[in-house]
Amino acid sequence: MPITPSLHQASKLEPPLPQATLGGEGRGEGATLASRPDLLERLAIQTFERDQANLRRRLRTIEHAEGPWLESDGRRLLGFCSNDYLGLAQHPQLIAALKRAADDEGVGSGSAHLICGHRREHAQLEEALAEWTGRERALLFSTGYMANLGTMQALLARGDLCVQDKLNHACLLDGARLSGAELKRYPHADVDAASRQLQSWPKAAALLATDGVFSMDGDVAPLAALAALCAREHATLMVDDAHGLGVLGDDGAGSVRAAGLSQREAPVLMATLGKSLGCSGAFVAGSAALIDGLLQFARPYIYTTAMPPALAAAACAAVEIARHESWRREKLQATIARFRTGAAQLGLPLMDSPSAIQPLLLGDAQAALEAAQALEQGGLLVTAIRPPTVPQGRARLRITLSAAHTDEHIDRLLDALAALPKPAATSGPV
Repeated sequence: MPITPSLHQASKLEPPLPQATLGGEGRGEGATLASRPDLLERLAIQTFERDQANLRRRLRTIEHAEGPWLESDGRRLLGFCSNDYLGLAQHPQLIAALKRAADDEGVGSGSAHLICGHRREHAQLEEALAEWTGRERALLFSTGYMANLGTMQALLARGDLCVQDKLNHACLLDGARLSGAELKRYPHADVDAASRQLQSWPKAAALLATDGVFSMDGDVAPLAALAALCAREHATLMVDDAHGLGVLGDDGAGSVRAAGLSQREAPVLMATLGKSLGCSGAFVAGSAALIDGLLQFARPYIYTTAMPPALAAAACAAVEIARHESWRREKLQATIARFRTGAAQLGLPLMDSPSAIQPLLLGDAQAALEAAQALEQGGLLVTAIRPPTVPQGRARLRITLSAAHTDEHIDRLLDALAALPKPAATSGPV
């Protein structure tokens, strides 16, 4: 994801130097050193071109975090760019659970899960996640990217069909490409288009993969309609619920639960531990047969060191809090409502999102960057999202809200947004 550059960041890159030349035996004078392209030189050129287009991504170092407050470059900023939707990342029970497990088990797991890295804390977390999501079993992965790559590699093969929403997260798209399956992408949330794509390959084994909550737009996939389509077409539905788990559903079990879908209707569920649960890692949940198959064939699981057991212990504590402290979801929903009401009164071009992700569509990449910089000058940290993460002409401020935000925080954000220059008219629906 693009990170908003600090105000003091260095100027643009210098263009890369041309490849060296060499005379030498068997070569004419001035002949190039080699005719084969140099990979590092090519990468440098691509980076320079992105910098010239003012689309270069830059790292920001956060020196300290305290709830929604972040310290960067010696300044204290009120953050609206974190995915810590329930405010659990610094919860004392998570910290205590991590410390206890670290005292008992040390830091690293020492091995892959299938060797000797699968500890009691991992098993307990998998059981808790399976129960919460209403699945037979769950399997831990080190990251959400690895979970999606491993699952799709295990399920799909050449000659299969993978149908995906055009706005799916990059790891779902990469998972399909790396599997060798035929990838078809339908217009965002267009169930009829997805149906046509499935029907165009009637003999192929098919996976329909979608985000539950879309990470850049914040809207929720039409999961019930997609599940019905998969049932008609004998396709398997896979849902990446990274941004829905903890936030949606009566007990926070996510967008799949909120849509009323069972394991049979949504057989493959992936979600992460680093957003609403305030930890790190990911899991896939489903039938015992699915998890047994992933144990055999999901290479990013098989050949990776297991996450630290202390981190699994902290995530297990987070699951209990997320499930049972429903006031956090209620507080988040009230915060979302307050922000959207205020934005509507100000005429701000918010996209239609019921989730904690509230994109403010500005259209032009430079306008989004300048808006983020103006907000930072006023003490607010909001991320500008630009191409290639989003399509040309769809640059935005990706505002994320948390149960840790107060009414005063929201009002301060609205006042700052009201003071920004009005964006030019954007194409397409907002």
